[in-house]
Amino acid sequence: MHIPDGYLSTRVWIATDLLAVPAVAVLARRAQAKFDHHRIPLMGVMGAFVFAAQMINFPAGNGTSSHLVGAALLGCLLGPAAAAIVMTAILATQALLFQDGGLLALGANVFNMAIVGVFAGYLPFAALRGSRAGLFLAGFCSLLSAAVLALSELLISGVSMPPTMLSISFAWFLVSAVIEGALTMAVAVALERIQPGCLRKPTTGGRAWVFAGGAAALLGSAGWMIASDRPDGLQSLALKTGISGNATSIITSPLGAYQASFVSNPWLAKSVAGVAGLVVIYVVCVALSRGLRATGEGA
Repeated sequence: MHIPDGYLSTRVWIATDLLAVPAVAVLARRAQAKFDHHRIPLMGVMGAFVFAAQMINFPAGNGTSSHLVGAALLGCLLGPAAAAIVMTAILATQALLFQDGGLLALGANVFNMAIVGVFAGYLPFAALRGSRAGLFLAGFCSLLSAAVLALSELLISGVSMPPTMLSISFAWFLVSAVIEGALTMAVAVALERIQPGCLRKPTTGGRAWVFAGGAAALLGSAGWMIASDRPDGLQSLALKTGISGNATSIITSPLGAYQASFVSNPWLAKSVAGVAGLVVIYVVCVALSRGLRATGEGA
């Protein structure tokens, strides 16, 4: 789902950047106006959890893989405005530190996943009052909306996709949307069972957030052991259309491709990169939430 630089035409990535920047600014003000200081640690914990979960790809059929995107899960737990800010922080960190998603294409990824993906997931969750059906539809609608946008941006950029290829890609995204819905529901229900009421009123502490933090640490440090090396849907589509060779990287990072280049052992290199990402995401999300609180109090 992370679009790298080189896939989108100049006019498309500029347009999505111009859409994403003011949208995130508006959502930051909205999150600031309704900010609850009790959510400061929660934003960090859930940001770290979603980051770690995105690192774990699993087979999704037809030689492809999938992973939890988490936009809907964040929306259900934090509210849409705060979730969009956390998701933006995750995507920016992934692009800057791990070269996962392009810097020029960051606006497209933010618009697709952090804005449309969050709100497309939050609406059915709110409409169905947080029921299991609402949680499933949240994940399903979130991923499918982001996927359709990504496909549309590629088509507008001039990427040639025969009808058969487009149909296969859409079918794969439908499967991934079902998986996203199931995972969103499973995680949210598990948190609610561990700490009843956490979906309705998240707090600073509680067993649910300890569980989420522990799961993030485990996935970030050792999840790569069970992760699939198959390409995800977008990567598979890029290979089939021949645009995979267009991928470019504006910057280099010692943590690129989720491997710490300064660690000689390849297994340990993955663990170090994962843990480093967890720490950075947690710190960034907590700093952003404290900033929202401070500006809100000073307004």
